[in-house]
Amino acid sequence: MRSASGKLYHSLNQKREEGDNVNINIQNTGWIEVICGSMFSGKTEELIKRIRRAEYARQKIMVFKPIIDNRYDHENIVSHSQMQAPSIPISEASEIYEHLTEDVQIVAVDEAQFFDESLIGICNDLADRGIRVIVAGLDQDYKGNPFGCMPQLLAIAEYVTKNLAICLKCGNPANRTQRTIHSSEQILVGSTDSYEARCRNCHEVLD
Repeated sequence: MRSASGKLYHSLNQKREEGDNVNINIQNTGWIEVICGSMFSGKTEELIKRIRRAEYARQKIMVFKPIIDNRYDHENIVSHSQMQAPSIPISEASEIYEHLTEDVQIVAVDEAQFFDESLIGICNDLADRGIRVIVAGLDQDYKGNPFGCMPQLLAIAEYVTKNLAICLKCGNPANRTQRTIHSSEQILVGSTDSYEARCRNCHEVLD
């Protein structure tokens, strides 16, 4: 008998990825979903959409975000289009365990690139426990290099969604994040004041 969460995701994935036959039919099966892409590609927006679908299905969900991401709100996760969902800000990935309840069915993590590699093992552990794990984050830093723990999460995930933005210079599909101010720090929290979406041809490093 297919679980309720399995039915939900099976339907979702069929609509999103034509021709991809997913059949989850084991009770209490967990898995990892990764939503990645550049800034302004709709990663958090997609994460919030999945959160809301789960809430509509009356599934127990817990949402986490790095405490350093306070661009729009100190507690809620907020997309650039101002969609919001309540979350728990944490300093380290291990703090997820401190907040888990026995009835949780889904764990969502936004801005995953800001956490260290311990998040990889935690996501695997949660999925092994039968929890659906949804992770959103930048797959590349401002230089176009793989960012933080995201490459490993992409490798172990059952489902990967790669979002593209629109290049602000030429209008082509954009998979890079252009830093518009001079800074050599890999982690520099900002929004339209510091970043814009660029395609590979228009992307440049200002160091």
